[in-house]
Amino acid sequence: MSHSVHPYSFRLGIIRDWKSRWFRAKNYSEYLRSDVMLREWLSERLSGMFVSEIEIERSQNDLNIILKTSRPGILIGRGGEGVEKLKNEIQKFAKKFNLSSPKNFKVSVEEIRQPETHAKIVSQMVAEDLEKRMPFRRVLKHTIEKVISSRDVKGVKISLSGRLDGAEMARYEWLKRGQIPLTTLRADIDFARERAHLPYGDLGIKVWIYKGEVFTKKQEVK
Repeated sequence: MSHSVHPYSFRLGIIRDWKSRWFRAKNYSEYLRSDVMLREWLSERLSGMFVSEIEIERSQNDLNIILKTSRPGILIGRGGEGVEKLKNEIQKFAKKFNLSSPKNFKVSVEEIRQPETHAKIVSQMVAEDLEKRMPFRRVLKHTIEKVISSRDVKGVKISLSGRLDGAEMARYEWLKRGQIPLTTLRADIDFARERAHLPYGDLGIKVWIYKGEVFTKKQEVK
């Protein structure tokens, strides 16, 4: 029988890098717990700011949290007030749950130029439209056309599940444009899950975006 595998973890070490970059022979479980809890808290804290990725880099005395967003102005704030406030909140969160926090702590914000090519941002856009009570079919078609219009995107698929448009029975609906080669390891596929919170229950959202195949330099020379 076939098994569902996350497209990101399926390609780790081939065309994808780890989102937490550090190594510890001692106290490995403590650092792993810190990263998981910090990433979950940041995802909830920064919801609505269109953050695509949260990367964590550690050294012996340094901690760098990299936030990739399509709305850097909202996150940074006037004169960097937003980043300073976020740093203070992260330090309070780390002390509250006894998380490992080095002496030198930094938050970096990177701007995403093409948000429609990032599955996490697209899923948040779909959730935002659904929470405004827009018809789900219109949301699917509008989002699909917006994403596929980008020249870097070769294929896109969006699926919704739950009580769509307030129906009594939950169901699964999806729409696809182009190709999504999930079993090809060199295929650059971005995947994300999101939830839309509605009065009659949550709707599950899944987004796949295919950006073509990634070849090594040796293969390109041939």
